Amino acid sequence: MAQAERSTIDAAEVERFSRMAAEWWNPQGKFRPLHKFNPTRLAYIKEKVCAHYNLDPNSPQPFKGLRFLDIGCGGGLLCEPMARLGATVVGADAGETNIEVAKIHAAQSGLDIDYRATTAEALAEAGEKFDVVLNMEVVEHVADVDLYMSACSQMVKPGGMTFVATINRTLKALGLAIFGAEYVLRWLPRGTHQYEKLVRPEELETALVAAGLSVTEKVGVTYNPFADSWNRSNDTDVNYMVLAVRN
Repeated sequence: MAQAERSTIDAAEVERFSRMAAEWWNPQGKFRPLHKFNPTRLAYIKEKVCAHYNLDPNSPQPFKGLRFLDIGCGGGLLCEPMARLGATVVGADAGETNIEVAKIHAAQSGLDIDYRATTAEALAEAGEKFDVVLNMEVVEHVADVDLYMSACSQMVKPGGMTFVATINRTLKALGLAIFGAEYVLRWLPRGTHQYEKLVRPEELETALVAAGLSVTEKVGVTYNPFADSWNRSNDTDVNYMVLAVRN
């Protein structure tokens, strides 16, 4: 009997986010937490990419000449800022509805972004390579973490880098990121995250190293309720980001 082909796609997760696709660019809608989170993510990406490639962060388009992949791009909340910073951007998502929303918004914004309704493994199989692979808040929604991380890592060019942001599998994260955010504060629809699918930093690092990358930094991201803002921190118990490079 033929072995079933492995896939990173969790059909239920794709359907969940597709149903919310029209909300992607509403800063007060269902993706409000991502809109609040975005400045912290963008600042970190810009700082680390400029340092890695010795680019001028004060340049209006410091990423000119670099090819970026935003895997699991949703409606394009990261793709558009990367394009404005000069990068050549491929935005990929398994949800065709998300991609259609992203295309429409990019056209309205006058941005040229290569949006594709596809998977990480399909892109890797096609031999796609990138200077920077953004893998932000996606790994906790895939069906096969090891296969997904392997496919994403294959696409990092020699000398390239990847950013992975996700939620730790801890009781603190269960209380804050799931129960607090989804059931109490209602920042996110109930069921957005499942505790058993959350990924611990050591699991992520193991997958990255197995794929031939070197982890260079791990940083926490915490929410300040008084300032209503997200900030980098040493606390990786809930949200965290990992930076890895291919030497």
